[in-house]
Amino acid sequence: MAKEIEVNSAEVSLKERLWVIIPVVLLSGLLATLVYNHYSEFSWSGFVGGFNGEFLVFFAIGVFAQLVDGTLGMGYGATSTSFLLAYGVPPVVSSTGVHVAEMFTTGASAISHHKFGNINKKLVKTLVIPGVLGSITGAYLLSDVIDGDVIKPFIAVYMIVLALIIIKKALRKSIVKKKTKKLGVLAAFGGFMDSVGGGGWGPIVTSTLLGRGRNPRYTIGSVNAAEFAISFASGITFMLFGGIHGWQVIIGLILGGVLSAPLAAYLVNKIKRKPMMVAVGLLIIVLSLKTLSKLL
Repeated sequence: MAKEIEVNSAEVSLKERLWVIIPVVLLSGLLATLVYNHYSEFSWSGFVGGFNGEFLVFFAIGVFAQLVDGTLGMGYGATSTSFLLAYGVPPVVSSTGVHVAEMFTTGASAISHHKFGNINKKLVKTLVIPGVLGSITGAYLLSDVIDGDVIKPFIAVYMIVLALIIIKKALRKSIVKKKTKKLGVLAAFGGFMDSVGGGGWGPIVTSTLLGRGRNPRYTIGSVNAAEFAISFASGITFMLFGGIHGWQVIIGLILGGVLSAPLAAYLVNKIKRKPMMVAVGLLIIVLSLKTLSKLL
């Protein structure tokens, strides 16, 4: 009997460790592959020269976007993409940069949320596969089929819609708990729109689940954990079909996001969500309108 308990305990312990081991192994392999394939772009002079004022802008965007995403369960892609587009970064570069960076930031976020006990494992497993399939489809279309300059105004409008969704959810007074149906369809749509628009997984999936009355702590932690798989799939797809562009953008977002991920996971139950959701929504609208004004 004692041996059976020890075996079961060991199995549980291994399963728990896998939630940390898998992201670490995948990210280590990804980092090694990136450096090996692009080592010529990482010369010492180029690396040092890259740490200029523009890099600090991307670093600050990464910090802010991850704090928003980690505490609200939404907004990393929408916030960072809105800032990047408003700053003048092309759609393909911004979307590729956001998704490659998210491969690292969502990994750090998933590990942090697991550490603080914010994850519903059953919900994560339900969201992952359809979300990954949707994100791969969207990333392929944007990398190999859709013209970034043509879609740029549509992305800005899409960001405004996401911002309005965030604000609407924040202003809702009472939420009646309802059973969430067709989670797979929701995850696939969220993954697809996230890849094409450079954001949307959180505003679509998290806001829907919270709108159905799910527990905010476990919803945010679980959606963030699932987002690691979605971001990893879309990031790999972008790299295969579109290559990698804008290293300053990517490295700035990665460093800013990874450093702020543990703080965001800690703050998930410490801040007042509604005022912050409204503020983030309004900020995204302003940035998107600025992008549209430049285009028009």
